[in-house]
Amino acid sequence: MKTAVLNSLFILMAWGSTLSAQPQIQHNLQFSSMPTKWYEGLPLGNGWLGVLLWQKNDNIRLSLDRVDLWDDRPMPEIDKLRFAWVKEQVLKNQYDTVQALGDIPYEKYAAPTKIPGAALEFDCRAFGPVKSATVDISLALATIEFSNGVRMNNYVHATEQIGFFGFENLKDPSFIPELLIPNYNTGKTGSTGNSVEGQSLERLGYAKGSVEKKANSIRYHQPTWDGHYYEVLVEWKQIKQVLIGQWTISVDRAASMPPLIESADEPTRWPSHLEWWQRYWSKSSVHLPDTALEKQYYLDMYKFGSVARSTTPPISLQAIWTADNGNLPPWKGDYHHDLNTQLSYWPGYTANHLELTASYTNWLWQTSAENKHWTKQYFGTDGLNVPGVNTISGKAMGGWIQYSMSPTTSAWVAQHFYWQWRYSMDRVFLKQKAQPYLREVAQHLEQITRNGNGLRKLPLSSSPEVFNNSIKAWFLEFSNHDLALVKNAFAMTALTLKPTEAKKWEQVEAELPDFAQTQTGLSIAPGFLFEHTHRHHAHLMAIYPLKVLNYAKENDRMLMEKSLDQLEKVGTREWTGYSFAWAACLQAQAKRGEKAVDLLKKFASNFCSTNSFHVNGDQKGGQYSNFTYTPFTLEGNFAFAQGIHELLLQYHDGIVEVFPAVPDRWTDVSFTNLRTEGAFLVSALKKDGVAQSVSVVAEQDGALKIKLPFPSWTMSNFQPKRIKSSIHFIELNLKKGEKVVFKRK
Repeated sequence: MKTAVLNSLFILMAWGSTLSAQPQIQHNLQFSSMPTKWYEGLPLGNGWLGVLLWQKNDNIRLSLDRVDLWDDRPMPEIDKLRFAWVKEQVLKNQYDTVQALGDIPYEKYAAPTKIPGAALEFDCRAFGPVKSATVDISLALATIEFSNGVRMNNYVHATEQIGFFGFENLKDPSFIPELLIPNYNTGKTGSTGNSVEGQSLERLGYAKGSVEKKANSIRYHQPTWDGHYYEVLVEWKQIKQVLIGQWTISVDRAASMPPLIESADEPTRWPSHLEWWQRYWSKSSVHLPDTALEKQYYLDMYKFGSVARSTTPPISLQAIWTADNGNLPPWKGDYHHDLNTQLSYWPGYTANHLELTASYTNWLWQTSAENKHWTKQYFGTDGLNVPGVNTISGKAMGGWIQYSMSPTTSAWVAQHFYWQWRYSMDRVFLKQKAQPYLREVAQHLEQITRNGNGLRKLPLSSSPEVFNNSIKAWFLEFSNHDLALVKNAFAMTALTLKPTEAKKWEQVEAELPDFAQTQTGLSIAPGFLFEHTHRHHAHLMAIYPLKVLNYAKENDRMLMEKSLDQLEKVGTREWTGYSFAWAACLQAQAKRGEKAVDLLKKFASNFCSTNSFHVNGDQKGGQYSNFTYTPFTLEGNFAFAQGIHELLLQYHDGIVEVFPAVPDRWTDVSFTNLRTEGAFLVSALKKDGVAQSVSVVAEQDGALKIKLPFPSWTMSNFQPKRIKSSIHFIELNLKKGEKVVFKRK
């Protein structure tokens, strides 16, 4: 039966009901009325395009965005900076000269910056109040129900650069969308503002864009900078009581879409969209006894599936959901590599989404030539470093240069090349990308740490974001943040190479000093104790994510426990939301499951908006933090998801551990197909307080060392004679595609 309605967008729900997706109805975003703030809108996206649905006055508003909508003009002052000169000024205690070139321009200039696209609005006053608004995360479908029976559905196609909208049960055939363009040019100069609040769009100085309206379409052409432009195209068609429409955004080319036609698959192309999301959710799953944490987890993994594709630029601060308030996005929507971008990819590896984590390494590889040029220019070294704050093309943006132009940033981003190899065991990726990238990073670090007296050191060191961007934020000895990164970079490089070549980097690593520590654990740097609460757990990098310290080793365990005790002692008053999620990962490394869960619950309940976005500040009256503001960034969400993973499954020094930090009170918990280094997919079940089973599938040939959550076991699908057993773990060699199942005996 092919009626107009059945050929419309609104067959979607019927199609979707036949699926068995991992998320359940209780994991969806559900509202009894529409959000009235842009950053609380219903989120949809596909890595390239994004939309937030919210209500502005009486209108339903769709904030439209594209990931590569950027003003990428250079900052001239940055090119004048040199690391050696910065050191000279620090030693002279003359730092205002450095700030004038490195820090002030970030606030002084509106660009470079991420920019917004446009907005669609629908006058819905005639429909009465909104009865419900839902994002079905299994389908990536947003549905709005009005009191008069009108229903609106929206989705962004999973693989095509097209967004869709539709209304059914309409009585007014003249009902059409209105396109609202950003206020880039209003004739006003615009207030300066600041990077957190978002600077005024007028300051970009764009010429006024053109809007071409036709009977069933709107085209918006907006010149930006230096001859660049973008276009927004909206098209619609009314079929009796149904309005169907589509939109797209293009950069430096005319916007176009396949025509709207009345067939079973068009205009929606729903089956291919659904297939992608079904495949995404089938990759892994978790089941937790805490329903609030489980819901937050699935909402965060939904966001991950919405913002990453292998071919897209990486996840920036707000990704595809740029501000719709007349300003630039908070912190210019840029790439912060002192924490934000890295944390955004943490859960993708364990959740078995390597095709999406590849967006980070692909982009780092594509921008490496720009990064190498900057490394030579600024540091005077060969090899490769990455600006800590940069544009979509990899250019340095300055601001807080201790961290935005740190000598060790590449050591952190290089971990993602290592992980992309280790979680996949893809030897082609190893040879073509991981090895060359890590060599370049190691070369830069080897040259910049030369000292000549036996121990290596940096000319200047820092610890994000201690002392902000004052001269005090520079240290003349290794901070524990920088030291952990450099140690790990040399170690990773050695592990990717043949023994003869690896020996060089092992020797270089041996020339580094020990971590600075006191009776309370790891300090910030020699002579700088960790005594005051701080949002960035930089001094604990050696615990997580680098895992330079190993809880299984007694000395490391004692140091980890003292350090985490001190972290608790100084408190959380200067923490933002991501601090809680990261701290949960830290606590999980020390097998402190109860503490980790407590931190995750505080994150989900106090530092997320109603649409689950991480909004940095404490939203419940400052119960846990002095920060109470609301600019949203996404890294906290993704660090939260990884915090869940670290409770369930860990990999350390070649050993897989199942349920390493699950609290005792979690009597029923399970997961399927979580991924570990070595390319193993692990599933496990705990029921009635007892671990019941563990299964492992090998995606590549390799040796598995696993610590099971039960003392004795039976095994299926595997020959016992191929197993080595000890009191700590069992070891077996698996062939690609082989599966082994352990059950409690």
